[in-house]
Amino acid sequence: MKYALVHEWLTPKATGGSELVVKEILKHITADVYSLIDFESTNPKSYLYNRSIGTTFLQYFPLAHTGVQKYLPFLPLAIEQLDLRKYDVILSSSHSVAKGILASPHQLHVCYCHTPMRYAWDLTFDYLRSSMIGRGIPGIFTRYLLHHLRQWDVISANRVDFFIANSHHTADRIWRCYRRTAKVIYPPVDIDRFTFNSSKDDFYVTVSRLVSYKKISLIVQAFNKLGYPLIIIGDGPEIAKLRLIAKPNIQILGAQKDTVVEKYVAKAKAFIYAACEDFGIALVEAQACGTPVIAYGNGGALETVIDVQQDAQNGTGILFKHQTVESLIDAVETFQDFQYQVDPKSCRRQAEKFSPEIFKTSYLAFLEKCYKNFTENSSS
Repeated sequence: MKYALVHEWLTPKATGGSELVVKEILKHITADVYSLIDFESTNPKSYLYNRSIGTTFLQYFPLAHTGVQKYLPFLPLAIEQLDLRKYDVILSSSHSVAKGILASPHQLHVCYCHTPMRYAWDLTFDYLRSSMIGRGIPGIFTRYLLHHLRQWDVISANRVDFFIANSHHTADRIWRCYRRTAKVIYPPVDIDRFTFNSSKDDFYVTVSRLVSYKKISLIVQAFNKLGYPLIIIGDGPEIAKLRLIAKPNIQILGAQKDTVVEKYVAKAKAFIYAACEDFGIALVEAQACGTPVIAYGNGGALETVIDVQQDAQNGTGILFKHQTVESLIDAVETFQDFQYQVDPKSCRRQAEKFSPEIFKTSYLAFLEKCYKNFTENSSS
């Protein structure tokens, strides 16, 4: 059979969980790759280097390589221009519009959905509040655009034969947005990349893109009051603001090489996370190092972190209930009391539940099941 794999965009800056899923799928399935834009096949450091990748007209738009999201109104139109009629099976890896490709009745389309389009659904009001085009007269047109984008998003969901979700949290959101059920298959986490370390230093760490919904400012405000040492690794539009408000006990290192990130995460007393993520791959990576996690108890964190207050034997961290400074402070102080009850080996065991091998087995088995059901229904 001929396979096509469709992902939103491929650039050196796009290195999150969705790209790890694409990379892992291509290890086990021979597929032609398509994307709105591609700047990875010319990147010597990329696993896609020198690979032939199909793209859309957005490839030639000015500054597309810095982020195709700036051309949001064109994304649905662009993805619909990909002609994939020669393939038997279409695999989409979607967090925006990839699921919206046009398929023929004879083609099986299986979508691994990392999230329904967040700026059109959950993060609409955050997006409008933080963007210049969300205010005044431009704000009216932006709201109108997002209204139509939501309509297209629901329509395009009907082009998918089978959905896979990266967590139960995402599966619930898929149902809420599209009224479609989804099989949960957790994304692959390269846990072997991270060195297990049971010896911890006296500092906390967080690694994240420095954007508003990641709630790094909340973490900074909490540690300003706590006075405990905190290391922040990552870059983004909020970095200048964070450096202005951070007290001397907080170091903001900006973007760092993987080896530096791994060293800090492995040696930290605990990993701090205040965002609501659909899965939250960074939380699993921290546990792979044997590092406990203090995380906002919502979204994917409920599926990846075991609260030591609820399970003393297998606990891997602390979950806090509210995205507030006070709630995070309480969680850190609680961790100070419980930290010696969290066994680094328990953290590592928890991380191993999300290994690439488990992803491979689950994903390939589900594809086989989908194809069987599809062909049986087609013949009948």
